Amino acid sequence: MRTYLLAALVAAIPVATAVVAPAPAQAAKVGSSWVEGTLVHISASNIKVKDDKTGQELGFLLVPHFDQVFSSDGKTTYQMKSLHSGQLVKVYYDQKLLGARHADRILVLNRAQQPVKQQKG
Repeated sequence: MRTYLLAALVAAIPVATAVVAPAPAQAAKVGSSWVEGTLVHISASNIKVKDDKTGQELGFLLVPHFDQVFSSDGKTTYQMKSLHSGQLVKVYYDQKLLGARHADRILVLNRAQQPVKQQKG
């Protein structure tokens, strides 16, 4: 009888440690979704971008002290006050907080950096 109990205990140990040990957290990539378009409105708490492809305007919440504004190559940082309406931007965002879109990172683009459509011929 003791042999069976001991065997059951030994067999249960790997299962118990697998259940008790926390699985490694898989961090979501910053900006799993993104939109590229013209900046329509910016304030201290939100930003609105018009998607150039669809014509749809999307609004994003900004957390206080948001400072993730970069050039398209990622080497130069910008201050929020340097953004203005009419600029071409790419906003990486997610919708984890109560389903509201909030910006994770903003890239400032030039009009020359838009992808060029190839012509046939």
